[in-house]
Amino acid sequence: MNDNHIEILCEPADLRVRLAQWRAQGQRLVLVPTMGALHAGHMSLVKEAKRLGDRVLVSVFVNPTQFAPNEDFGVYPRRLETDAELATQAGADLIFAPTPQAMYPQGFATTISLTGPATVGLEDKFRPTHFAGVATVVAKLFNLVRPDVAIFGQKDYQQLQVIRQMTSDLDMDIGIVGAPTIREKDGLALSSRNLYLTVAERDCAPRLYAALLQCAREIGMGTASIGAALEATTKNLKEMGFVVDYLEARHAETLEPVASPEEGPIRLLVAAKLGTTRLIDNIAV
Repeated sequence: MNDNHIEILCEPADLRVRLAQWRAQGQRLVLVPTMGALHAGHMSLVKEAKRLGDRVLVSVFVNPTQFAPNEDFGVYPRRLETDAELATQAGADLIFAPTPQAMYPQGFATTISLTGPATVGLEDKFRPTHFAGVATVVAKLFNLVRPDVAIFGQKDYQQLQVIRQMTSDLDMDIGIVGAPTIREKDGLALSSRNLYLTVAERDCAPRLYAALLQCAREIGMGTASIGAALEATTKNLKEMGFVVDYLEARHAETLEPVASPEEGPIRLLVAAKLGTTRLIDNIAV
């Protein structure tokens, strides 16, 4: 292996050998699960992982079970060589990049069944099979790696809460860290799917975050009720060209609906389409 380039393993058996060597040395392992197409947001996760452990493993796997038939699995960006360069620059020690066949061999028949934060009418309403796929692949990664800590971005906030719940419910002895959303200078949350935006859509996209901030201010200052603030913000987003799947105020831990700030802490969560690109974002109130 070139000392200036990260090691890439594709087979679970090879991964176990390497991790056993690190574990025998008493090293603390931190996992950063990704679907690749790495960007500055992922790099911030790797840098946080380096702060929390001795060895950082980045998984790169476009997980087929979390995509519905009408979604973008076939065109989701795959660029392992570039990902390896970025992971090297950020200081990761290893990439695990399995094939779908390695993760889901013939005869694979097990998935994780979810309720709680996975069934609160947000992403699950529009992507009903999504979180079962996410939870199953994350559980597999946790079993393969057995990390001390795993780091996920807060941009996928419902996903983060689902993984926290699963880890707790299944007695997985793994610390789950939610890292802050990384944004472009104009406020747009970094996402691999931002590559799909046209030039005009990219110009419009930051207005989603600006609308969230305004809505949070109105709720936090009490200048509008939660319902009125959500209704006005949804109307504004539609006028700007967004197709809004949802804009909701939810309890930050349970993701259950809240009717007043006294029921908080509150998280605002939004999903909206610009053209063919679906954007999600969230902020604390």
